[in-house]
Amino acid sequence: MASFKKSVALLLVLSWFTVSAFAQTIIKGTVREGGSKEPMPFVSVAIKGTTSGTTTDVNGNYEISTSEQVNKIQFTFLGFQTVTRTFVTGQSQVIDVVMQDDSKTLEEVVIKPKKEKYRNKNNPAVELIRQVIAHKKQNRIESYAYVHYQEYEKMQLAISNTPESLKKNILFKKYQFVLDNVDTTRFEGKALLPLYLEENITEKYFQRDPEKKKSVITATKRINFDDKFVNNESITKYMKHLYQDVDLYENNVYIITNSFLSPIADMAPAFYKFYITDTVSNDGIKLVELSFGPRNKNDFLFLGKMYITLDGNYGVQKADLGVSKDINLNWVTSLNLTLDYERSTDGRYHPSKTALLVNFGVFSGKKGIFGERVVTNRNFDIQTPIADTVFKGPELVRTDSSLSKTDRYWLENRPDSLSRVEEQAYKNMDSLNNMKSFKRIMSWATLVLAGYKDVGPAEIGPVSTFYSFNPVEGFRLRFGGRTTTALSKRFYTEAYGAYGFRDERWKFFLSGTYSINNKSIYTYPLNYFRASFQREVNIPGQELQFMQEDNFLLSFKRGVNDKYLYNDILKLEYVYEFGDHMSVRLQFKNLKQEAAGGLTFVHSDAILADTIKDMTTSEFGFEWRWAPHEQFFQRKLYRTPIPNPYPIITIRYNQGVKGFMGGQYNYQSISGNIYKRLYLSQLGFADLTAGAGYIFGSVPYPLLNIARANQTYAYQLQSYNLMNFLEFVTDKYVSFNADYHMYGFIFNRVPLLKKLKLREVAGFKLLYGGLRPSNRPENNPELLKFPVNEYGTTTTFSLDKQPYMELSVGVENILNLIRVDLIKRLSYIDHPNVSQYGIRARLNFDF
Repeated sequence: MASFKKSVALLLVLSWFTVSAFAQTIIKGTVREGGSKEPMPFVSVAIKGTTSGTTTDVNGNYEISTSEQVNKIQFTFLGFQTVTRTFVTGQSQVIDVVMQDDSKTLEEVVIKPKKEKYRNKNNPAVELIRQVIAHKKQNRIESYAYVHYQEYEKMQLAISNTPESLKKNILFKKYQFVLDNVDTTRFEGKALLPLYLEENITEKYFQRDPEKKKSVITATKRINFDDKFVNNESITKYMKHLYQDVDLYENNVYIITNSFLSPIADMAPAFYKFYITDTVSNDGIKLVELSFGPRNKNDFLFLGKMYITLDGNYGVQKADLGVSKDINLNWVTSLNLTLDYERSTDGRYHPSKTALLVNFGVFSGKKGIFGERVVTNRNFDIQTPIADTVFKGPELVRTDSSLSKTDRYWLENRPDSLSRVEEQAYKNMDSLNNMKSFKRIMSWATLVLAGYKDVGPAEIGPVSTFYSFNPVEGFRLRFGGRTTTALSKRFYTEAYGAYGFRDERWKFFLSGTYSINNKSIYTYPLNYFRASFQREVNIPGQELQFMQEDNFLLSFKRGVNDKYLYNDILKLEYVYEFGDHMSVRLQFKNLKQEAAGGLTFVHSDAILADTIKDMTTSEFGFEWRWAPHEQFFQRKLYRTPIPNPYPIITIRYNQGVKGFMGGQYNYQSISGNIYKRLYLSQLGFADLTAGAGYIFGSVPYPLLNIARANQTYAYQLQSYNLMNFLEFVTDKYVSFNADYHMYGFIFNRVPLLKKLKLREVAGFKLLYGGLRPSNRPENNPELLKFPVNEYGTTTTFSLDKQPYMELSVGVENILNLIRVDLIKRLSYIDHPNVSQYGIRARLNFDF
């Protein structure tokens, strides 16, 4: 027995010495060129006798560790002499290295007095990338006559390293089963708590001539939240907006709402540095390992490696990409993109798997949000022709059974199995959604974030309109709500009542909507008929995109703001969306307008200068809108479009009918506009909008085109921010707006501004048009006088010989959220109560 104890003691002592002997060795340092002393990126670093290896980053820095009993570290780079150094085992240490040219590896040696910096000329790496660029067309899927494959997609969001305060908080005690479901094995030093998970299986079809595409979603499984609180389709669209499909053969790659220049873009050699770092063989195909990084580490460019085939196709076989920490990217602490390509039957390579991983730095330290999208392509068929019937209808459709696939189906059709934590996430979230306490939390969160509070089959809101004020109504209170699908999927009602304490008048709104397709009237595609009546006050010429006029924040206005209209509006409308992002709207509107505040309706003729109480119009309208490939976030009140490179075209026609339901005027109007986002790669992007309109007939000024003015302190994208309300009216006009975002292209080169992550923005707005003689009050005694101020000075004008123009320059991304513009008014600065300069601000969340 004593002998056994001695043996055990001896074994413990030996184990302690063994553990001590194999203590961790950590080595870091910088690698530089011997001639220029510049940092060398993508140098291969390996600890001899082990599998530990890494490469230097864009600044030439590296860090590597091992617990093996070795003491040699080796640095290799094509065209340079290999360097081997000795290190001390079991310690942290710094080893800096200088690498010298190896003239023996060069076919020709040119003796020069000084080592030249990186250049494209006579650079074999650049010659190789030019071959890749030249062969892009033949290596793309679009080069085939027909393509059919199956795509599996997995998207997830998870909290990385859940804050301990959440776990210990008594408010989260009931939800401990969710907080305990973490994955600590996937990434070293990270514990991932899944919040959202979605899987899709889609059949993809492509035809080259004529070009047609079709995507059929055959299966979807995702964590669903209660539809009363969260629009699940919008979550999917937002995730896909952040993690868009990646095609390395495109000039630009869109990730996290930003445009990155592809390393094989046509102009890549002008922005990237390329290095040949190795040659390998895969399935008998010789590959070149091509490392690359940005010439300017502040630009939106990738750094990483690609493997290029030397089989005459010069295709990409694999790519590993990251980004420099110096780029002006909000909220993102790391980004990694891996693309794998598989050899087709014709010897070329097609995408087989794409994995995008992003860590969002929401919390302090290592805590944040982890996002991932993995796409796997299989059953790639380039031989079988595709029937024309496959491409009929919208480009994207979903089968009726896609949301009801069994667990067995998913087990058999996933290319990779889910982890235990991912599987449990589905179950946990189902349980969470059924908990009454969680539903209460979501209900109050919806009130705070979206402005609506659910009360059974109805919602009360929006709360931002419950209180406001203006010069006509004074203090104004409003209360309203609407029904939801919990009451009916066919019939919807909405109503509110409001009271102004200064004018002592009630305002109200009541509408009834019938959904023809038995879907929510807030869900695409729309197909409904609506009847409504509204008695309300408004400012002529104020048009808002994603906010209601009586929003509390819009109560604060600059300058004189006393010209209002009381409106009684009876409206009948039919809206139909075709499902391929084309829509029509048919409308009848009976409108009675009454002047309010400092506005009066007075005939222009001096003899007939009587005051008119109100005026009535009856109008039939038609609107056609086309937004190819459009996606949007469906919110409680509005849709927010997701920008894409395709134009959005809108055309409207209205016909006023005299004598019908009290209508006093015959007229016709036609108008249209086109919007397009123009991506400029490293120079940012520009939003461009052009419009035009024409009114046939003679009408008083409230029925003319009233220029879209803004007298608030907020910067409005589609309004003229230094124009007064009702300042300009036209019966014919053309307009042009440009909003240009440089994304820090200049500021990133200024040290202080770069640290603050500020971005440049500029804008230009133009409105040009005029009034025909028949619509000028001085020529037509039956028309109404243009409005005047308290001194009798006219404050409404037509555009004469020059256009109205504004120019703005500004800074955005202040504290990652705020945009501030300095605006200069370029014309008509002699008008009363106008400012030549102004400062406006806007909240703008962006990555």
